[in-house]
Amino acid sequence: MTENNLELQLEKKCSIETLDSLPDNYVSSAKQSISNVSSGVPEFWQNKYTKEASKNWDKFYKRNGNRFYKDRHWTTREFPELLSLNGKTILEIGCGVGNFILPIMNEFQLAKVYACDFANSAIDILKENELYRNGNDENRLAFVANIVEDNLLETISADSVDIVSSVFVFSALNPDSMKKAIKNIYNILKPGGIILFRDYARYDAAQLRFNSNNKINDNFYVRQDGTFAYYFERDELQSLFHECGFKCQYSDYVLRKTTNHKQQMNLDRIFLQAKFIK
Repeated sequence: MTENNLELQLEKKCSIETLDSLPDNYVSSAKQSISNVSSGVPEFWQNKYTKEASKNWDKFYKRNGNRFYKDRHWTTREFPELLSLNGKTILEIGCGVGNFILPIMNEFQLAKVYACDFANSAIDILKENELYRNGNDENRLAFVANIVEDNLLETISADSVDIVSSVFVFSALNPDSMKKAIKNIYNILKPGGIILFRDYARYDAAQLRFNSNNKINDNFYVRQDGTFAYYFERDELQSLFHECGFKCQYSDYVLRKTTNHKQQMNLDRIFLQAKFIK
């Protein structure tokens, strides 16, 4: 079960620069919980999961279709840059079945929209969506691409994109491959172009649920379906993008207090939200 399977209800949300605002003893307890879990995934399986990453996500979308994730209408609230896209070019990496990009495509019909994912089934489902089919062929293109292995310049011109969105994407990559993906994105962004980033953060409730059978390395896990989950720390994330030529405009932890009604559990979801500029 992935963390996204949880039926969650939002109770409150806040943004902070450090994790000191978490409840007393939460961080120390989380650290202890994580340190008690040893790495138990053999190297053979680590390599296999990395090699078959796109295949495992392809199976995921074939199994779940467009039923798993809800459309992400919150993105324009969190990222004001998305409120004025007409006349601009945007690329969503790891677009899945279009839960982020389709609402944008519908609202900003004069924007040039690219969307890529390394799961063939996800792109097939996206292209069947009525919002995509009714769009202007000149203004939208969904395509299959692995941002680690495939050169984005084969599809998108250099220095041509205003905004790249990365919403829960980098956590699905092997950490050893992240810099290669960032440099790939750098090549297609205009000078002054931005990356809008949101992903899982250290000590998120979902991280605390993993055991040694899931743990590959520090803060890096594999789910039962073979997909990866990495949990970022703020300074680490900033350094990662800085080393690839980006400046960080801001990066904050986003705390969400949620309730899983099925399991009658209160959960502390912790994400990182950031904006990086070329």
